[in-house]
Amino acid sequence: MAVSAERPVGIDELLERVRADLDRVEAADAHDAAQASEALLVDIRYAALRDRDGLIPGALVIERNELEWRLDPQGSHRTPEATSHDLRIVVICNEGYASSLAAASLRQLGLRRATDLVGGFQAWRAAGFPVTSQLLGSGNLTGSS
Repeated sequence: MAVSAERPVGIDELLERVRADLDRVEAADAHDAAQASEALLVDIRYAALRDRDGLIPGALVIERNELEWRLDPQGSHRTPEATSHDLRIVVICNEGYASSLAAASLRQLGLRRATDLVGGFQAWRAAGFPVTSQLLGSGNLTGSS
């Protein structure tokens, strides 16, 4: 997504632009895709939110500031789950705003199937899908280097 150099773009317009290029998913679709091993759920929320609200079982935890380095299949710091540019990735933030921008950034790396969860973690939890406490979810990977 190219941003025009002619005039500054506000965050609302930028968000609208990046979302126009994403096939955003609802919580039920993300849940079904993850259960069928058709998508990798990636939780980019920071630790305080994960501690407060819990984790999505099976989601890969990579904080936002490390996302591109960990998911670039060509990157030297990639996680083992970053297997190809064809991988379907559903980025999850707290409410579905930062995840849209993060998914757009992943698409710029060639991860053409990257998208995000409408409403983020809060929509997942509100839909009644599984959530574990941070302690129970300690087996999840983190983006620490």
